[in-house]
Amino acid sequence: MVHRTARVALRVTAGQRRRCFGLLRSAGDVWACVLEVNAWRRRRHDAPLAGYQELCRELSASGAGTFAELDSTGARSVLRRFSDAWFAAAKQRRAGDASARFPRRRRGLVPVRWYHGTFTLDGHRVRIPTARGTTALWVRLARQVPYPVEQVRSITLLCEGGRLFLDVTAEVPVAVYPPGEGPDPARVAGVDIGIIHPYAVAGPGGQALLVSGRAIRAEHRMHLADTKARHRAVARRAPKPGQRGSRRWRRYRARARAVEGRHRRRVRQAQHEAARAVVGWAVEQRVGVLHVGDPRGVLDLPAGRRHNLRLRQWQIGRLLQILTDKATLAGITVHLVDERGTSSTCPTCRQRIPKPRGRTLTCPHCQFTGHRDLVAAASIATRIPGGGRTTPTAIVLPGMVTHRRAGRHLPGAGRSRPDPRRPPGGVRVKMARCGPPHRPVGSRSPNKRGSTTPHRRPGERQWTQH
Repeated sequence: MVHRTARVALRVTAGQRRRCFGLLRSAGDVWACVLEVNAWRRRRHDAPLAGYQELCRELSASGAGTFAELDSTGARSVLRRFSDAWFAAAKQRRAGDASARFPRRRRGLVPVRWYHGTFTLDGHRVRIPTARGTTALWVRLARQVPYPVEQVRSITLLCEGGRLFLDVTAEVPVAVYPPGEGPDPARVAGVDIGIIHPYAVAGPGGQALLVSGRAIRAEHRMHLADTKARHRAVARRAPKPGQRGSRRWRRYRARARAVEGRHRRRVRQAQHEAARAVVGWAVEQRVGVLHVGDPRGVLDLPAGRRHNLRLRQWQIGRLLQILTDKATLAGITVHLVDERGTSSTCPTCRQRIPKPRGRTLTCPHCQFTGHRDLVAAASIATRIPGGGRTTPTAIVLPGMVTHRRAGRHLPGAGRSRPDPRRPPGGVRVKMARCGPPHRPVGSRSPNKRGSTTPHRRPGERQWTQH
């Protein structure tokens, strides 16, 4: 049995929305109270309160009704979250990581979790527990929960981008296959994680899979361009430091949070689609073990702002976690191996070659040519978990490649759903090298169609002054 979580949006009325946000704010008050108590104890040179049992005793001493409609079960979930974060930071600091920080920052909204037996799930309706003496809070789900009711173990109320969601966690059994059709532990496949291709898989028998992530990369770029255009448009209306914002500014900030949340949901769904394609292909090939290259070593490389933005958008840890969760549910074992040098080493002569600019790897020593990501995946498949960078066995290069695409739901990925953030026509207009010798200041040059509308960059919107 494994635990899986599905995020479901809530359809609430104005009163239900107000009560749900009240629960999240009350959870933030619990978090702030713990921080305040530990601050007092730190000033008195006493040991901090970090254990879950100690925090629960302090909560019970505060009395009922201290945190509005938040019940004791929801408050204890906040204490559990604080205790786990505290001991996780302490473990990292004992291991030598001086950058690990204890939870000492206040949070306005904190997710609240309720466990099995405290809530009621009835189809599309959920009863969220509240404090004793308050009216029952029933909310409606935007879609059906993908798990049977008897398997649901907990629900978590949270806010993302100004919208309310419910994380439903269930205990799901591992997939069972008929005899002779399940994953074979003797069949091993290598997985190379990248940006252009989130997953490149090289399996036994020369079979391979390429999952394209160009739609995800385009979503990141268009979202960045749109965000910059919005910031440029409202820069003059932004309040000064210490100045209270207007109602228009608050609406703009709410809209920006909504757009950011929608962007994160789109990318997250595309990542799940990519991992689902990999696991489905592995089940068809009866692959029982996946050797996944761990590229998190690049996070320690000192680089500029552009490199840091690319790594943040890559989300290496999330790709590894999603793939591991779905593979475990399908009965496939996942091992992390060292992927150093797999994309810059020739698989035939084992010579070091320069990094190619494109996706084709060409060896200047033996004239070998192949797909860079698939060659890396084939090398990763032969490496031993926990071992070094050497490749002990012969590399089986892929001969049959299956192509899949992640992010078909993204705007602009198909002709049926154009991206509204792109300029009309989808063609980037290039300025001519030679032009008129002199142009009056403030005048506009007509474009090819004869209009005087100025050209805009990809992702930049037309904003008017109010």
